[in-house]
Amino acid sequence: MKSLLPFALAAGLCSCETLPDRSDVKSAPDFSRLGLRKSGQVYHGKMSWYSVRTNGGTATASGERFTNSGNTAAHKTLPMGTLVEVTNLNNNRSAIVRINDRGPFTPGRIIDVSIGVAGKLDFVNSGVVPCRVEVLQPVGRR
Repeated sequence: MKSLLPFALAAGLCSCETLPDRSDVKSAPDFSRLGLRKSGQVYHGKMSWYSVRTNGGTATASGERFTNSGNTAAHKTLPMGTLVEVTNLNNNRSAIVRINDRGPFTPGRIIDVSIGVAGKLDFVNSGVVPCRVEVLQPVGRR
């Protein structure tokens, strides 16, 4: 999966756009414009956010520097560099993030996103929301 990082940077995913609220959309978004497709791996659970302050600094498990505004996330098992679409199930807002850290370490939570992503998904105040995490991969890759 390390090969996804240069691809993500080339596709402009380092400044991942937040996908629009899809509650009234009948079909799935066209990830092919980004050169991505859903792999079929889907996780459901609770999502929380973390920041430089709550993380106790800027170190991540990948060695990359953590920033509050990064479109990044922590997951317990997905390979570093994996791109995922994470959806806040309370409002159907979605964002594409890259796994660059390990966690969350609180039972029942499946992903921690940066506080910047939490702001885009509109759940900073609530702190924890139900979510769906869908693994993305480059088009043509199996």
